[in-house]
Amino acid sequence: MDVASFSDIEKEFMDRVARIVWCTVTTVDTKDRPRARLLHPIWEGSTGWIATGRNSHKAKHIEHNPYVSLSYWDPQHEQIYAECKAEWIDDMDEKKRLWDLFKSTPEPLGYDLNLFWKSVDDPTYGLLKLNPWRIEVSTLAGMMQGQEPKVWRP
Repeated sequence: MDVASFSDIEKEFMDRVARIVWCTVTTVDTKDRPRARLLHPIWEGSTGWIATGRNSHKAKHIEHNPYVSLSYWDPQHEQIYAECKAEWIDDMDEKKRLWDLFKSTPEPLGYDLNLFWKSVDDPTYGLLKLNPWRIEVSTLAGMMQGQEPKVWRP
């Protein structure tokens, strides 16, 4: 079932990502093969943020193809699928703001980026912005009762 506005799924979406925390993120490598890994985004409304290595395999994949697929799942079979276009943010003010957001957000969703980088100006600290073109929330229980997933497209 398509929803008109992100606000129609926002509470359910934010509650789930805060509870599940880790999601599978799939990129496409330089030979057009999918590659999945677990990552830990933070969301501000419908915009996702991933702190990650600027020189990683995923950086090469995103350079080749900026589209990523995120999948959240929990043992209650509540899912989120977020299809996004990823872009590197190099603006130092925005990188600092997100550094602080990751640090000030309570665990388990937030964490200290100093675990991976010495400082916000570390050249290996990368900030990925996730711009969704489709977000789906669903539950196995709902599907078993004939309920369609809720789908938002900006």
